[in-house]
Amino acid sequence: MQKRSVRARMVAVLAATGLLVASPLTAATAQAVEAPPLVYVAMGDSYAAGSLVLPAKEVFTCARSAVNYASLIANQVHPATFRDVTCGGATTTHFAQPQPGIITGTAAPQYDALSADTTLVTVGIGGNDIGLVGLAVSCVNLLPQPVGTSCKATNTAGGVDKLAQKIDAFALTYGTVIEQIRQRAPHAKILMVGYPTGIKKGGCWPVVPVWASDADYLQSALTRLNVRMAEQAQAHGATYVDLATPSIGHDMCKGLATRWIEGLIPNVVTNGLVPLHPNAAGLRNAVPTVLAAAGLAAPTKA
Repeated sequence: MQKRSVRARMVAVLAATGLLVASPLTAATAQAVEAPPLVYVAMGDSYAAGSLVLPAKEVFTCARSAVNYASLIANQVHPATFRDVTCGGATTTHFAQPQPGIITGTAAPQYDALSADTTLVTVGIGGNDIGLVGLAVSCVNLLPQPVGTSCKATNTAGGVDKLAQKIDAFALTYGTVIEQIRQRAPHAKILMVGYPTGIKKGGCWPVVPVWASDADYLQSALTRLNVRMAEQAQAHGATYVDLATPSIGHDMCKGLATRWIEGLIPNVVTNGLVPLHPNAAGLRNAVPTVLAAAGLAAPTKA
């Protein structure tokens, strides 16, 4: 009894003088031990899939690149589990429903990749829902103004911007996507990855055969989509990842050594075979921004 009393008094004295440090160290150690393994799911469309940027890890169904930003991130941080279900041509409908393959096969609903132990989800989606590529194609004019049709004039006829209305109406779908992911992966950090800058102000006709006013209209649509994505991310407790800002100065008007997104005529030198889509440099340069938003860092070499 006396020894127990002496021990108790010693513990009290050490605690009072701040010399008893076992508890904080124990708490820190326990926190480290309890950290769940990284389970990473990548979802999205062709921008996220890196469609046909070589080497490809899947060609016929989703045209998914082995060096899309999700795969590059996985190669750096080595998650315990990595599921990449990004797919060229995907819309938000294909998150809940199967997607017919680009050439053959069928892609499972992207939500199926989520699980209760998922800790990180990246989502890049929306361009196909609003018809972004179709808009870009409609803006092409091989001859200088006024010989041709302005896509801006077409979409804003009567003083109403029909495309802007379409984007605004679609915006709430981002919130639905976030909530659907959270239901399936309640502990995951959700990153909504925006689209990069596509074309500089005023464009660069005839290098990219889009009139100046139409180039600005095309980029404004992309910007509006990003803004709506960011708003919904904030409203639903997700994190928006801004790829537009770091890609300024690397748009489709730039030369082979500088551009991160391809124009209407892609170039094998930049390893970007799909028009109006990110090339290898665009995917590679998205990695630091996404990693920072995820709160992850690649392991340092000894």
